[in-house]
Formats: sequence, C-alpha cells, structure tokens
Amino acid sequence: MAVLEEYEKIIGSKEIAEIKSLAEDLKGKRILIINSTKVGGGVAELLKSYVPLMNDLEIHAHWITIPGNDTFFSITKKIHNSLQGGKETLSDKEWEYYLKINEEFAKTINEEDYDMIIVHDPQPLASILYHNHTLPWILRLHIDLSSPNRETWDKMLPWIREYDHIVVSSEKYANEDINSGKKSVIMPAIDPLSPKNIPLSREKCGLILEQFKVDPTKPIMAQVSRFDKWKDPLGVIDIFEIVKKKHKDLQLILLGGAADDDPEGMMILEEVRKRKESSLYKDDIHTILFTDDYLVNAVQRLSDVVIQKSIKEGFGLVVSEAMYKNKAVVGSDVTGIAMQIDDGLNGFLVDPYDYNGFAEKISLLLRDKELREELGKEAHKKVKENFLITRLLKDWITLIREYVYIYE
Repeated sequence: MAVLEEYEKIIGSKEIAEIKSLAEDLKGKRILIINSTKVGGGVAELLKSYVPLMNDLEIHAHWITIPGNDTFFSITKKIHNSLQGGKETLSDKEWEYYLKINEEFAKTINEEDYDMIIVHDPQPLASILYHNHTLPWILRLHIDLSSPNRETWDKMLPWIREYDHIVVSSEKYANEDINSGKKSVIMPAIDPLSPKNIPLSREKCGLILEQFKVDPTKPIMAQVSRFDKWKDPLGVIDIFEIVKKKHKDLQLILLGGAADDDPEGMMILEEVRKRKESSLYKDDIHTILFTDDYLVNAVQRLSDVVIQKSIKEGFGLVVSEAMYKNKAVVGSDVTGIAMQIDDGLNGFLVDPYDYNGFAEKISLLLRDKELREELGKEAHKKVKENFLITRLLKDWITLIREYVYIYE
C-alpha cells in the first residue's frame, strides 16, 4: 500500500504538509471502522486505500467486517434497495434476524478499546443499539437516500438517530428527518496509486483484453460495475444494440462482479448472459467477471466510450476512475453521477430511461475523436481537483478531530 509521501507528485508538497499537520494531534488515537465486506463494491475500495493512509499517519485505524450468511445479506440487500426507493420491505422475522446478527456482532466489540467507531452502511448499522455509547459513533451511508421507502426508513430512523454524526455523499441524501446539526457531506474518491488507476501502456492493456477475446484494435464501449439491478446492465445491452447499427465494429464490455454482501449479483449476471445470447450481436458482447484491478484499468483505458447507466447511484467510483484516465463518460443523470460529470464539459448526462439519448451521445463520441479527447482532458482535471483519496483522507481527519476532542 502507498504511503502519503507517494502522492506528493500528484497533489503537491503543500497539500501533503497540510494533511500531516491536521493529523498530528490524532497520533495514537484508536478508530474502529466497520463495514460488511472487504471484497467488491465501492465501500471496500475506499477503505482499502484510506485505512492504510490513516495508519501511516499514526492514527490507529482498525477495519473489521460484520460476519453474515446468505440469509443476513439477502435481508440487508432488501434494506439497501428499499432505502434507495425500492418497493421491497422486510417482514417482522427478517427484522428480528437482522437485529440478532447485529447483536451477536456487537458483543465482539469492546468500546474501551477505541476512541471512535465509524460504521458504514445498513448492514452493521444496528450494532450501536447494543452498546453503552460511551464514545462517538459515526454513521457513513453511501446510498442514495433522496426518496427512501418510508416504511423501511421510519423503522431505521430511531437507530440512525442514535449516532452522533451522519455522513452522506450529497446534500440531497441528507434526509430532512436527520437533525441538520449532526450530518455532513463527504464525497467518495479514487486512489490514483491503486492498480486500478496507475498508468498502463496501450500495448499492455491490449494483451490483458485479448485474454478475454476482446479485439483491442476495434472500438470498445464499456460499463464497469457490479452486476446489480441499479446499474441496469440489461439496459446497457439495449443501448449497445442501437449504437451497433451505425458502428458495425463496436464491441461491448460488461465487466463486473458481485460483492460478498450482495447475493443478488450472480442472479443478475445470469440474466445478463441470457440477454446476451438472445442478441444479434452476441459475438461482440463480452461479459467478464472481475478478476483483478489491472483488468479494470485496461478496460477503462482501452474503451473509446465508457457508459454508466445507473438508475440510482450513491456516487459511482467507476465514473471517476474512467474520468481520471481521460475518458469521456456518458452517464445517467442521477445525483451520484451528476456530482462528477458536468454535462457537455467533461462528459454527458442522459436520463437513465432515454436509451436513444444514450445512443446518440455514444455515437457522437465514437465519430469525433477530437471531442473525446477534449472532454477527457477536462474529465481528468475534474477528478484530480475533487475526487482523489487524499482529499477524502483530509475530510475524515477533520471530522475525527472534531468528535474525538468533544469527548475528551
């Protein structure tokens, strides 16, 4: 893992010095960070980068995951979908099981061992209910809370209010039910030194993709995302078929996987594979299961157009990843993606249900290399200035300072 000094060539020595100065008083402080998985999904991606950086600054960050089984994660997937506006609701028995797992997990945590506890997303959210709450607890919700299913939201709201502070990705997610004095916005970020984002030559990218029967000499359209209904991979195939009629050599790559805490993922992948087999262009549709970060890097770098057709998106780190690689992304005009793309300046935003609109922008970029490069240059600049892991680290250190000292 990279240490802070390695980012100096990207963000400059002044910014590095400021981060170190902010962290100075936190040396030796013990922070427990909890989420549901260390593999797959944006939360694991973030923690994998900034937890080591916190430790490099001598803030003792300890990252653990709530243990669960398929039953538990099926329930928490329902909660996730419902909080993003889905119609799913939980039965009394499902809520009981969710609380049971959280209670069992909470028993493994000794508050006296830490100065702060940070909980990510709904899976371990209820663990706070089984503690004396003798130190600050922070809840980080990464999902789109702009229009939650009220039944689920009302059930969880008393638990959410147990936390000292709520962190969301956008002001639009700062639900009015949450006390305005205990919430803040911290946008996610990418790690420029991760294998996903380091420079790779076109030749090396081509060799990686040839292993998956992709022709690196022909145009590529790609979406990199978990196989999840909110990412709408079936809709991506529909759009590809529209564009393919005009761009005969075009190939589609759907690269993704399923997080350990997402039992729906493999079912969605099977739907995608069936849809591919029914397509007239099935030989040019490549569904690839995630194998490593270099594969993501290669796909994004070799793609002529990157698409992100999410129906809802808390943020969407893959958008910033592609933009950092000088790619013009055609993304859905939903909050998380619109935070990153400035329509017409560094990419395009399209209504998620406007398939012809997506096809039009993709076709435009495929035809106009100069436009692709111009938008891509601006895209890289936007990410460098706003969405790098060092900025995220600085935001968290600032928040931790506030609460650690409140309780001393």
